[in-house]
Amino acid sequence: MELIYTILEFIGKGGWVLWWIGLVLFLMWTFLIERYWYIYGQYPKEARSIIARWNAREDQTSWKAKQIRDAWISAAREALNQRMLLIKTLIAICPLLGLLGTVTGMIDVFDGMSGQGSGSARQMAGGIFKATIPTMAGMVAALSGIFFSSRLEQTTYVKTHQLADNLSHH
Repeated sequence: MELIYTILEFIGKGGWVLWWIGLVLFLMWTFLIERYWYIYGQYPKEARSIIARWNAREDQTSWKAKQIRDAWISAAREALNQRMLLIKTLIAICPLLGLLGTVTGMIDVFDGMSGQGSGSARQMAGGIFKATIPTMAGMVAALSGIFFSSRLEQTTYVKTHQLADNLSHH
């Protein structure tokens, strides 16, 4: 329960943009987890099925067989890379939302200063602190996504090439 209060306090200090960053982060991680689940849970079964179908073929050397092999590899690559563009887009949105939070926070600081005259240094520092929280949150969210999406891309590349190697054409 204390964790929830800490998170809500953090969001209160950072402003409404943190809710949007949290939503984007939730979606990004949902898709990342789904991709990992597919790659390590579902894809091995599909790859074994493709390899079994290929090995069951009598003709593995003709032009038609090569086209079938290439189509199966391409379909597997598409299945492995599904939603990667969406994940990359969500990663790119995170720092932009952080920047939006910084801009709106600074607008609040300058609005407060104009309403009260010159404003105190303490008030200005508090406003700048509030303005930098969304930037930090957006960057941390993006960095976590970049690391794991890069690992996913590397894994899909390796898995695709392993499948191609297993579908040898004599």
